Amino acid sequence: MADRISEQQRSYNMSRVKSANTEPELRVRRLIHAMGYRYRLHDRSLPGTPDVVFSRKKKAIFIHGCFWHQHDNCPGSRRPASNQDFWNTKLDRNLQRDSQNQQRLTERGWDFLIVWECELRDIPALRSRIQGFLG
Repeated sequence: MADRISEQQRSYNMSRVKSANTEPELRVRRLIHAMGYRYRLHDRSLPGTPDVVFSRKKKAIFIHGCFWHQHDNCPGSRRPASNQDFWNTKLDRNLQRDSQNQQRLTERGWDFLIVWECELRDIPALRSRIQGFLG
């Protein structure tokens, strides 16, 4: 299937996709702060540069977009029908990189939690999950 918009428009659209301080990330950070936890952001010394880091506890939280990180059985993780070679390669690479980073974090003795974008629809359940993870 051919792309419905021009290459220039697609490039512009993609340039607007942020990798840090996204709306889901900001919502999770506000929730964690309201729960009384204090944290560091985007620790580049850790594999995968986790979004939220609790150094003393050796715990990290990744806030993943369902599309970019291909959340299983989530409607938000549908792969595009156009330019499939590009998207399949890109999204598969993201999954592989996530897996490697998670393994390297575990090898360093860190625990991690992945918060999916779609989980923000149920804040009480998310709060409980984060509370259980952080102790």
